[in-house]
Amino acid sequence: MSITMYQASVPVFQRMLTNLSGILNKAAAYAEARKVDPAVLLATRLFPDMLPLVRQVQIAADFAKGAGARLAGLEVPSFPDTEATFAELQSRLARTQEFLASLKPELIDGSEERPITIKGHGMEFHFKGIDYLTDFVLPNFYFHLTTTYAILRVSGLELGKRDFVGPI
Repeated sequence: MSITMYQASVPVFQRMLTNLSGILNKAAAYAEARKVDPAVLLATRLFPDMLPLVRQVQIAADFAKGAGARLAGLEVPSFPDTEATFAELQSRLARTQEFLASLKPELIDGSEERPITIKGHGMEFHFKGIDYLTDFVLPNFYFHLTTTYAILRVSGLELGKRDFVGPI
């Protein structure tokens, strides 16, 4: 039995965004309990030339919704990058989850050869659907999730592998 494009994408995004939501809930509770201004955590970076936590979460959500839409041959929903609180990030994750839930397997399955063009940083990138998912989206999606986890962990939030991976 082989895995379908839908199985390799939408449920993966849904699960990991659910886990990210749980991590953000813990971060908000941590900030409240420790009397840490949440804005400080949201602006924290692992290194000065890296993006802050808030952008890491926004980008992870963007990769999930962008991949779902492109693989389905749909317009990518546009979310402005205006979140400044944990609650607003949770709302963005919820909107992303709602969009992902609207994607039916028949829209995405068979997209292995679908041509996908991404524009960014003054360049165009051309992919087939399978390469877009496996070589571009999934590594970037996990990078931003991991960086979010690492920012919070180095900030003192007690997180473990189970928080990242979720229930098994």
